[in-house]
Parts: sequence; C-alpha cells; structure tokens
Amino acid sequence: MQIGYVRVSKADGTQDHTLQLDAMKAAGVTSKHIYEDRITGSRDDRPGLDACIKALRKGDVLVVWKLDRLGRSLQHLINTVLDLDKKGVGFQVLTGVLAGINTSTPEGKMLLAVFAGCAELEHGLIRERTMAGLASARARGRVGGRRHALSKSKVRRAQAAMQHTDTDVGELAKELGVSRSTLYRYVGPDGQLRDRGRQVLGVRS
Repeated sequence: MQIGYVRVSKADGTQDHTLQLDAMKAAGVTSKHIYEDRITGSRDDRPGLDACIKALRKGDVLVVWKLDRLGRSLQHLINTVLDLDKKGVGFQVLTGVLAGINTSTPEGKMLLAVFAGCAELEHGLIRERTMAGLASARARGRVGGRRHALSKSKVRRAQAAMQHTDTDVGELAKELGVSRSTLYRYVGPDGQLRDRGRQVLGVRS
C-alpha cells in the first residue's frame, strides 16, 4: 500500500498544499492514506508524521513530494529512511532531488546503501569527537561522560508505550520528565530504539 505524507510550512494555511496532494493522487495514493502536517520543517513535534509512521506496515511504501518534506535535517532524513527499511517499508520521492527513487526497487536499494554509509560515517565521527572530549576532560582532572536524560527503566517504558498507536507522545514525554525531542533521541515513533536508547540499555546497533 502507498501511504503519503504532506507538509506545509505555515500552520495558518497560507502555504497551499494542493500541489503536493495532486502529485500524490497522480502517483496513485488515495486521499484517505495521506497524512499531513502544517508546521515548519525544523520542528521536532510532527503529529501527522508520527501517525503516518505508526500506520506503515511491512510492504507499504511511504510517498513524499520532495525530500525536504520529510527530514528536518539530513541526519533525521537518513535515520528515518533507514528505520523504514528495517520495518520492510519502502520510500518514494516524487519530485526534486532523487525524484522517482523508490527504495523498494533495486536502484533504491543502492541509495539505501549510500544512506547507511553516511549514517555510519556520522556515527564514527561523533564517537571520535566524544572520545577526544573525554580524553581531554580526563587530562584536566574531570572523569565521566554526558549523563543520560532517561534511565533504563524509562527507556523500556517509552519503548512499550510508543508501540501503541494511541499513545500521546507529549503526555508520555511529560511523564518521563523530558521534552518530545529528547524522547525521540532515545526511542522512535513506533518504539524502535535509537542511538541513545541503545547506549542506555547496552544494546549494540
């Protein structure tokens, strides 16, 4: 099944989403399977995208008009696409850069390999900078790294809660004592562990 995601930048409706919707329908995505956000791309909280990702099942394809409709940053885009692939969900771009790419095709799989390489490179660079920072801190007499915002029990609780489609992410974050953006650094919208969550639980990637 094709499921579409549409985002416009103005919450007051001054930016028209008709072009995106028309492109979706031309690609075969039905109106009832299109999710929408009216919010700036830099915002962490996107209820439409959260609901869209939770609705995706193995064999589905997430369709977006352009790459910038999905990712708030390059790293967020890469992580999202890789998370979708782990679930067996394809990703299709209709226009702009990489127009016509569908990660459920052989050509799209090549793109995933590039994305995975970029993610691995970024992870390695971050780890290298972290280790260098810790070494520098130890040289100055300071010991230890950055304290995690969520404990093991809270990460497990977040995992279990996020797997349910009726979970209010804002309320869950409030109960755990963190912001929505912090929560998403530990657990994805469908309950999958992210880098910090894996670090807390001692789980390897």
